[in-house]
Amino acid sequence: MREPDFEIDGWCLEDGEAYHAEAPDTFWLPERQRRESLQPGDIAKLIFRISVDNADGNVAVERMWVLVRERTSGGYLGILDNEPDAIAENDEFWLGTELPFSAKHVINVQERDDATVALAQEEPLRRWPR
Repeated sequence: MREPDFEIDGWCLEDGEAYHAEAPDTFWLPERQRRESLQPGDIAKLIFRISVDNADGNVAVERMWVLVRERTSGGYLGILDNEPDAIAENDEFWLGTELPFSAKHVINVQERDDATVALAQEEPLRRWPR
């Protein structure tokens, strides 16, 4: 399964491990073992680079939460659990959109609870191409 691509999808995920390597004293990451052991219902914060067309430039960077739906051979499939500030609501990329990601993209984690586990079982608004 391919990762999101800025040129194809109009957005992509930033490598949180690279951010941490550049500024280890100020850019905290959860332990690698925690980032590699997410389960359905956990919520991961990721950094998104989004193509925009506005007076401030052509790219916006947002940190948003993604609800883990399932584990995959390359990492995870999740559902966007935020509404991006940089773009208007659309059918391609919005709250409820399914997307793949891996441990290197995770910059924070919220533990699952009964409500988030139930949400992880619901059908996404838009499925990621397989």
